[in-house]
Amino acid sequence: MKKFWKWKNKTITNKDNEPILERTLFLNGTIAEESWYDDDVTPKLFEQELMADKGDVTIWINSPGGDCVAAAQIYNMLMNYKGNITVKIDGIAASAASVIAMAGSKVLMSPVSMLMIHNPSTIAAGDKAEFQKAMAMLSEVKESIINAYEIKTGLARVKLADLMDEESWMNANKAVELGFADGILKRNAESAALDQPDVSVMYSKAAVTNSFFTKVTEKCRIKTEPIIQERSVEECMKQLNLLKDHI
Repeated sequence: MKKFWKWKNKTITNKDNEPILERTLFLNGTIAEESWYDDDVTPKLFEQELMADKGDVTIWINSPGGDCVAAAQIYNMLMNYKGNITVKIDGIAASAASVIAMAGSKVLMSPVSMLMIHNPSTIAAGDKAEFQKAMAMLSEVKESIINAYEIKTGLARVKLADLMDEESWMNANKAVELGFADGILKRNAESAALDQPDVSVMYSKAAVTNSFFTKVTEKCRIKTEPIIQERSVEECMKQLNLLKDHI
């Protein structure tokens, strides 16, 4: 199993000059690219490393998503952790990675990061009954994912389901507006006093696709040029002889 996480721990001094452990977890790339479904080793390894020390944990996420089963287990482990969990999204938290982000007691996003939520998907094969089972399974997985989003955002389940249906991409301001994030990362204390631009953006895959095809259709409307009728060699010679007679 390829590890998709990395710990970096160091001892720092708090305001009371007491040494404390600063724990940082990096989640980069695909979540469980080699699926840990039916894998007893990897989940235990992650949990052992998480529970190996105490103290608050900062999680940096830059992931396009991955295995929803792995994401669900990681979410549960983080929710059960005794210390505070601060999630910092510095690139993208999409699909399954967005579920993990919801475990943060505080979720902060870089001003240039993105968060994406959509419906779960799978690959199925077999007869009609097998496809119906797959559809039923996906419906239940979607409901379980909505549970995590609902706890964090407080949005209605119908609203969250619609956002997932549309494959919604959110910039940092939109994520804060909808409750998926709690704030935007600042460079330093001085910049914290600056007002954030009041611009929130969200787009859906369906909306972008429809807009794209509309624009392409308009661009591809080729104006027809007047058709020039071709003439045979005999006709051209007749016209040439007529011209000669008038010279």
